[in-house]
Formats: sequence, C-alpha cells, structure tokens
Amino acid sequence: MPVSSYKAVLRAYNESSKEVQEYFDQLPHLVRTSTWEVVIAYLFVRLETAQNMALYCGVVKVHRASTTVAQNVINRHHLTRKGFQSLFNNVFGKELPKRLTDLSKKAELTRDQVVHGKKVKPASMRDAVVDILSYAEEMNSFVQDLAGFKPFNHMRGFKGRAKSLDTRTTKWLLKGLGFGGKTEDV
Repeated sequence: MPVSSYKAVLRAYNESSKEVQEYFDQLPHLVRTSTWEVVIAYLFVRLETAQNMALYCGVVKVHRASTTVAQNVINRHHLTRKGFQSLFNNVFGKELPKRLTDLSKKAELTRDQVVHGKKVKPASMRDAVVDILSYAEEMNSFVQDLAGFKPFNHMRGFKGRAKSLDTRTTKWLLKGLGFGGKTEDV
C-alpha cells in the first residue's frame, strides 16, 4: 500500500526502533523542511554508511581483522550493490535474505531516478523512505543474529576484547574475502 503523506512517513519513523531513529536522526526535520529528493539523498548516504560499517564490523568482530587495516581497505574499496551482497556473504557466511534485497532494490530504483534527474512521483519517494526504514530494522535484526551487532546503530563496543590478527595476516584475510584495492600502503 503506497505511503499517502509525509505524516505517514513520520509515523513509520516514530514506530521504528530507538536505534533506527537515532541512526536516521535528521529524517523528521528533513521530511518537514526539505524536498523528497533531499530526504532520499540523506537516507542513501546513511544506508551506504551502514553497509560499509556492517562489512567493517564483520571482518573485525567475526574474523578478528586489525581495525586499522580493515578501516583503510574498506574505505578504499569501491562498493557496488552486487558487490555488497557478495562481500556480505563472504564476511558473514550467509546471503542476505530475499526480503532485504527486495526492499533495497525497490528503494534503489527510486533513488536512481532521483539522482539522475528523472521525474519521480512524491508517493514513490515516500514509499522508498519507508522501505529504507524497514530495511534498516530487518538488517539490524539479521546481523544481530549473525554476529551480535546492529549496523544501523552506534558501533561503540561492537568488537569486544578478542585479540586482532596482525597487519600482514589481516591484509591476506581481506584479499581472500574479496576486498580489492592496494593493501600495501595500509
């Protein structure tokens, strides 16, 4: 069912978990004061940040990678939509559920139209906003079950006390998981 108004978007936001509300803390203000295009841009910046954090936290927590090397390699890695799915599978040993990929695909189509200057109906943009909120909730739940952290959240203390691998081993680990880019300068 299409999202009928900005009030319905705000209602979906207010019904989201505390973590998701804090992660998208600028959303209510932007919905009230900006265009839907600005709202979409904000949401996708935050979504892609969370995806990068999921991969970073996954290699650090699950595989005990050196935090410094992992941060540098992941920041240099060009992440595509398909690439995220593949790396997620490599890092966590599980594919993203179809429901999650369907939610993101639908919203990404709207995002692509917005970013490329196409005419997009406000209803489609409102739907995309609510889909991203749903995606964030479901991704948090899925990753929490897999690895014990939520990517759409603050990341303080996610690693625990486990000892990290050394720099050289971490570089090989990241190459093996599929992260590209030069690791020699890291």
